[in-house]
Amino acid sequence: MNGFSGLLNVVDVEATCWAGKVPAGAVSEIIEIGLTVVDFDAGERIGKHRILVRPARSTVSEFCTELTGLTQAEVDTGMEFVDACRLLAREHSAGLRPWASWGDYDRKQFERQCAATGVEYPFGQRHTNAKQLFSEAYGLNRRQGMAGALHIAGLPLEGRHHCGADDAWNIAGLILNIRERNAWRITSGA
Repeated sequence: MNGFSGLLNVVDVEATCWAGKVPAGAVSEIIEIGLTVVDFDAGERIGKHRILVRPARSTVSEFCTELTGLTQAEVDTGMEFVDACRLLAREHSAGLRPWASWGDYDRKQFERQCAATGVEYPFGQRHTNAKQLFSEAYGLNRRQGMAGALHIAGLPLEGRHHCGADDAWNIAGLILNIRERNAWRITSGA
């Protein structure tokens, strides 16, 4: 279709966050990894996954719970970040498969957290900023948030916004929409 076939991992993370200043000693840490696998050859989403991650240097604030729906008790049942990265590599071929996210936040959050913790970065270099491609595909001057892009594309918002698994599913739908417009491409890496 447009130079890409095979499977694509679509990733959306939720991280600890606060309404105001970051509390002393706390850092923003991934608490949920949503991943949807897109089969470009079939033109469909084939898997929706959710990985809960237990934060090591921060706690889930009331603001974060209101935004994501995640509670401290829930993320306490999650796995350590290093194990989540290993699971991405083992079960989702993260180091081999190209991947995409809505904007660059998710990629940068993984890079920051891996560097800060000494955990091996689980992804390969073939990353696409789907937000940028959506703007190009629709000739928009301003990049849209995911919910706004769904509205423009005429797609429903499925599930809860700011739930990593649901957002990855919705972003995958937007990626398939970009594909239908013959505007999809891998924008970085080999």
